[in-house]
Amino acid sequence: MLIANRGEIARRINRSAQRMGLVTVAVYSEDDVNSPHVKECDFAVSLDGETTQDTYLNQDKIINACLETHADAIHPGYGFLSENSVFASRVLAEKIIWIGPAPDAIASMGDKLAARELMIEAGVPMLPAAKFNSETSLEEVSEEIGFPLLVKASAGGGGKGMRIVHAFDDLKNAILGAQREAFNSFGDETVYLEKWLPDCRHIEIQILGDQHGGLVHCFERECSIQRRHQKIIEEAPSPSLSEEIREKMGQVALTAARKINYWSAGTIEFLFDGHDFFFLEMNTRLQVEHPVTEAITGIDIVREQILIAQGSVLSVCQEDLKIAGHAIEARLYAEDPDNDFLPSPGQILLWEPSSAFNAGAGSGNYTGLRLDSGVETGCHVSVNYDPMMAKFICHAATRQEAARGLAKALETVKIFGLKTNRDFLVLTLRHEAFLNGLTTTNFIENYKNTLTREIGRAGYRDSVIALVMEVQARSRQKAKALRTISSGWRNSVMPLESIRIESAEFGEEVIEYGSRRDGSFRVRFKDFDTSVFLRSREFGLVDIEANRWRAQFRVDADRDLFDEFVSWYVHGPTGSIVIRQLARFPICQSESLGGELLAPMPGTVVLVTVRAGDTVEKGQVLMVLEAMKMEHQISASAAGTVTNIFVGEGEQVANGHLLLQLEDVENR
Repeated sequence: MLIANRGEIARRINRSAQRMGLVTVAVYSEDDVNSPHVKECDFAVSLDGETTQDTYLNQDKIINACLETHADAIHPGYGFLSENSVFASRVLAEKIIWIGPAPDAIASMGDKLAARELMIEAGVPMLPAAKFNSETSLEEVSEEIGFPLLVKASAGGGGKGMRIVHAFDDLKNAILGAQREAFNSFGDETVYLEKWLPDCRHIEIQILGDQHGGLVHCFERECSIQRRHQKIIEEAPSPSLSEEIREKMGQVALTAARKINYWSAGTIEFLFDGHDFFFLEMNTRLQVEHPVTEAITGIDIVREQILIAQGSVLSVCQEDLKIAGHAIEARLYAEDPDNDFLPSPGQILLWEPSSAFNAGAGSGNYTGLRLDSGVETGCHVSVNYDPMMAKFICHAATRQEAARGLAKALETVKIFGLKTNRDFLVLTLRHEAFLNGLTTTNFIENYKNTLTREIGRAGYRDSVIALVMEVQARSRQKAKALRTISSGWRNSVMPLESIRIESAEFGEEVIEYGSRRDGSFRVRFKDFDTSVFLRSREFGLVDIEANRWRAQFRVDADRDLFDEFVSWYVHGPTGSIVIRQLARFPICQSESLGGELLAPMPGTVVLVTVRAGDTVEKGQVLMVLEAMKMEHQISASAAGTVTNIFVGEGEQVANGHLLLQLEDVENR
């Protein structure tokens, strides 16, 4: 079986396939040559390219890889070609088993406008929507639907190619942006307009069907916690559904599936306003969040997909399915929640999840902790793909136990080298509103000011003390003689050793330290002076004791200790922090030009909306960058005149790259 995907989902599919005794084939791009999924499958085939269009979206290369390795079947996973009916047809034409629904079912749901008509025929409740074919009809259609509305890609899903619009003046640019994003993600730029419910719940029903007419629903998942229309926390069952609504929604989902004679795994998505629910779309593939359904039902959905594709009947009937406990999934992304969730690609210097995720921590009928990860230490998170790195799942007897258990386990995950949303997830799972089930699609907007974690001065000091202990230990190891003597030791009274550090939270500071005769160390900050004992230092952990308080810290550096500008990654009981060790003496910096706009992350310039000499207003969009399949607008921070543009459309830029220069009106 060839797995036509990458990352965590390729590894997850491989696990089920291997347990079933199947031989598996991975495919990979140049970016993924050292990825875990390539190593874990029995065979691997290079797709010779970097972009998604050249690799995971290239139908010819995928089919040729299947034929060359004599694979009998293809599992597409999610995203990429998983909902491409033309690809599914080509696979079947080559006498290769397609592990998914029939191509005509994919096609009928793939065009979301055509799917709406089918669902209306089936009696499924719908929101107003329409297609447009000119600027004139655009104005008429938008007025008929009413604002706010959603510009939505007709093909694909996963939050790509979607824009919320509140006024007609913003509609044209939203359509152009959604079209570009949809084409880059799915190879199809078709979009349409749909009424937007601003404060509702996102509920979906998991279905399974075989090729003999068997069809069941596996209850619902709630996926309301979202940013940029992408889910970040999912759970099953929903805390908001009554048994009556649950049963009604499940039956409507089965009606929708029967309308297109559906088999394999699929998901019917709804918007729920607390009273009524409306069809959103059908995903004719495996969903990212399928593990929470597996947890509460005990079904291996990937195994069922494979068996169904082989012609087997469903292994369960509706009466067999019961909800056991509660499961919550959190998606770990390489992104910066404090900077509007901008992607944060780069190399993972340390990836160390809690061992509890590997062993599970469940009891009775509850599976406890599960990790579906696509990365490991040393992996590079590329700008070419979605920034999701892993999914963490907790299954427990109650919703609150699942939320708190997942938060506690996530807090122990050590990941250094790039920014992630780990702390944001922990704060969300512990938030009073979340624990009380007040989860709507506006959750992040409503509570964003309370979802930011600050390590605090005391936590910062503890982390710096652990860092100092690591620095002096490494200095001792580097010594060519007398290595057993602590760094800074003298046989007479001498000044303390010092290091100059900088953090985003507390700025620049000089820390002094030195050893004492009792084996302790004196560590002195500008506002704090203490004695510390280094109790142990092994397996990457620094164990310190100060003022009868003892804790362990993981301390790692991104380069050799004696290079300039070392970045230290310290993880302790109060969270993680990045501390930069600066050169001992400050280096003079040339004065920067005023009005510089720098790239907030690496990516590709897809649109430049201004020219040199143009006058712009504060907040005006000047450029659009594309990274990790999402577009990001670069806007003017003040009114002014564009004096220089340093990049062009199609150009790739690094993080911090100078894009353009503005002359501020006030400074003329």
